[in-house]
Amino acid sequence: MMHIDSQSIEEMESRYRANFFNTISGFKSANLIGTADKSGNTNLAVFNSVIHIGANPPYLGFILRPTTVQRHTYENIKETGFYTFNHIHESFIEKAHQTSAKYERNVSEFEACNFEEEYLDQHKAPYVKESPIKLGLQFEEEHLVKANDTILVIGKVLHAYLDEKLIEADGTVNLTKAGTVTISGLYEYLKTSKLEKFEYAKP
Repeated sequence: MMHIDSQSIEEMESRYRANFFNTISGFKSANLIGTADKSGNTNLAVFNSVIHIGANPPYLGFILRPTTVQRHTYENIKETGFYTFNHIHESFIEKAHQTSAKYERNVSEFEACNFEEEYLDQHKAPYVKESPIKLGLQFEEEHLVKANDTILVIGKVLHAYLDEKLIEADGTVNLTKAGTVTISGLYEYLKTSKLEKFEYAKP
């Protein structure tokens, strides 16, 4: 088995190192985050860092890269306090990935990447109409990760939209059945298949 030590890591070419550590952590979630500013200008961006924080109350988080450049998603969330998570379906992965391009502030990725905005239940941020699972969140708090100046953004889930057939008897959401994809690294999208489902483990 190959051994890569800290010196070898430091000597890696920067893009090689980024790809290496973006994949070695394992498969990640694939979400489009929808936001709008106070004037109604919308933004849509792909994120692979959405994580579960808690279920009661329901909190989800995501990691935002350092704000050394404009971060339209973050700026809109701080301005309005609302945003959406939209699962990426296997049928539109190419369009979803295109939202990662650096569009100008006045360009909506909804329009540029051919997604339809959807506003539901007076939530102030747009959903992706094509997404099979949509979540509406309200900003709760943020935490600076001092190690690398990234930001953990935490939001409370206010709304969830999905086909009721995707919810199993115990409350589990069947992501495979939903067609939700996962991400490896920064650029690779994958389908999933269920291997097994176990009971809650006890000693």
